[in-house]
Amino acid sequence: MTTNRVQPEAAADAAAPATPDVTDTDVLVIGGGPAGSTIATLLARKGWRVTQLEKDRHPRFHIGESLLPMNMPILKRMGAFEKVDAIGMLKLGADFPRDEGGYNTFDFARALDAKCDHAYHVKREQFDQVLFEHARENGVDAREQAKVERVEFGADGRPSLVHARDAGGNALAFRPRYVVDASGRDAFLGGKLKLKRKNPRHQSAAVFSHYRGVERRPGRDAGNVSIYRHEHGWAWLIPLADGDMSVGAVCYPEYLKTRKGDSEGFLLRTLDTIPEVARRMQGAQRVAPVHVTGNYAYECARMAGPGWLLVGDAWNFVDPMFSSGVYLGMHGAEQGAQVVDGALREPTREAALQRDLERRLVKGLDEFKWFIYRFTSPTMKYLFANPRNTLQIEQAVVAMLAGDVFDSPRVRRRLRMFRALYAAAALRMAPRAARDWWRRRRQPGVGFDGDTLHTGNP
Repeated sequence: MTTNRVQPEAAADAAAPATPDVTDTDVLVIGGGPAGSTIATLLARKGWRVTQLEKDRHPRFHIGESLLPMNMPILKRMGAFEKVDAIGMLKLGADFPRDEGGYNTFDFARALDAKCDHAYHVKREQFDQVLFEHARENGVDAREQAKVERVEFGADGRPSLVHARDAGGNALAFRPRYVVDASGRDAFLGGKLKLKRKNPRHQSAAVFSHYRGVERRPGRDAGNVSIYRHEHGWAWLIPLADGDMSVGAVCYPEYLKTRKGDSEGFLLRTLDTIPEVARRMQGAQRVAPVHVTGNYAYECARMAGPGWLLVGDAWNFVDPMFSSGVYLGMHGAEQGAQVVDGALREPTREAALQRDLERRLVKGLDEFKWFIYRFTSPTMKYLFANPRNTLQIEQAVVAMLAGDVFDSPRVRRRLRMFRALYAAAALRMAPRAARDWWRRRRQPGVGFDGDTLHTGNP
């Protein structure tokens, strides 16, 4: 990388702090999570000078331990698959309770036009560190404890200078040709540009931790993510490779506002309302802090502009239901790498590339959103508890759970059939479905105060 000294203006106060050296780079990536490390790695492999700035130091705790099968081809294309395989817990499916007791496993091998039959659960502090170090090994100037503070824009509307600060308090400055915001739920650029807003259709909050001694499923199902519903939301059990279990409850904000006492007590009381979870948790010991995070659902009004791009949670986040977050972030980052590469090589194509990417990603994200918005409804509970593979509809739902929502017309057509089944079932239980719909629609307007992993949420 070349380094140029910015000369202070003649009129500058002699006592003012020295202007930092400015480092020229082709692409500056804000954030060291999966989306940031993915796009940084892929752009470096294309020959660009890439700088990646992570405000914390790896390893650091993060929610979102469950990957999807569609993550696997991305990891292979990045050259990181074997590294993730070494730290992951094999995941062959997801299970949901049956009305008559027991559970149904949605096995990824049964997905319509299955691209991959497995995924992994990972401890995010390990996963994120592996990908960050992999980016560095691929030529990325990946820096930890380097917090971006400000982005200056030139007269042409493009980012001209990025200001950051290292762990010692030293000012840093970078002159990028392109800025990628992969800052996660901090949504750095989205906040600064006033693009970040609440999702008007959905809001939830979560309480979660790691426990040891939670009962796992037997045999082939040992790596299943188990999803349960409770009266005020839903809960997850995610088995991890070291014997721990990620345990969490996603709740309506109006329910979380009733929380009294310590957060773990609230979590356990909520889980106790689900008999099978209470049974599986008997004798379990907590081995990590209890975290609370609120205002889950948000979106940014735009995904891109001249010389900048938002990827992953920095652009849009709905809910951890179906474990879609990491996959959507990495998929968007991989596609975003094509946009940035194309824009740097042929600047006249930039706007069209950005539009096409946003259109494509919105279409796939909408498939997840449709299910997420309705998942706690009695109608969806009935359909997941009583799956039918008529016209391969169940296989299409499994494909959705595997993350295959972007490039398979056969899957998308059958998901439309599932929507028709949902509408018919909702009519049969109209009064109950209507009450649930009204309750869900109230949540985006409910305020939430409390401890949170993510400040600055809308």
